Amino acid sequence: EVQLQASGGGLVQAGGSLRLSCAASGFTFDEYAIGWFRLAPGKEREGVSCINNNDGSTYYTDSVEGRFTISSDIAKNTVYLQMNSLKPEDTAVYYCAATLYSSSYYFNLNYYYGMDYWGKGTLVTVSS
Repeated sequence: EVQLQASGGGLVQAGGSLRLSCAASGFTFDEYAIGWFRLAPGKEREGVSCINNNDGSTYYTDSVEGRFTISSDIAKNTVYLQMNSLKPEDTAVYYCAATLYSSSYYFNLNYYYGMDYWGKGTLVTVSS
C-alpha cells in the first residue's frame, strides 16, 4: 500500500521555524520526486518545493527561496522541509506529493494533477 504520511505542521509566530516531514512507503523512493504543495484560503494551490530523489536536484518557489530547505533521508524514506523565517503569508495547508522523478518539473509548473501520490495535508499557521 502506497502511503505518504505528512507531519510537523503547527502554529508559530512570524520569524519562527517549523519542520515538515513526509514519510513514504509502498513505492521505490529513489524513482520519485517528492515535495510540497500548499493551499491557502482564497489562493490557488502552489508548488512550494521538491527534491528529485534520483539526482538530488531541488526546486523552490521564489517566495520561499532562501528560507526553506528541502532534504531527503533515503535510509528512512523520508523527505523534510525545514521552514525558517516564516511569514504570515506562509500560512496554508501543506500537502506532501510524489511524482516520477522525470516529472519533477510538475512542481515548478503547479501541475498538481500530475502527481501520482498524495499525503494528507498538515496545517501551518504563522501569526503576525
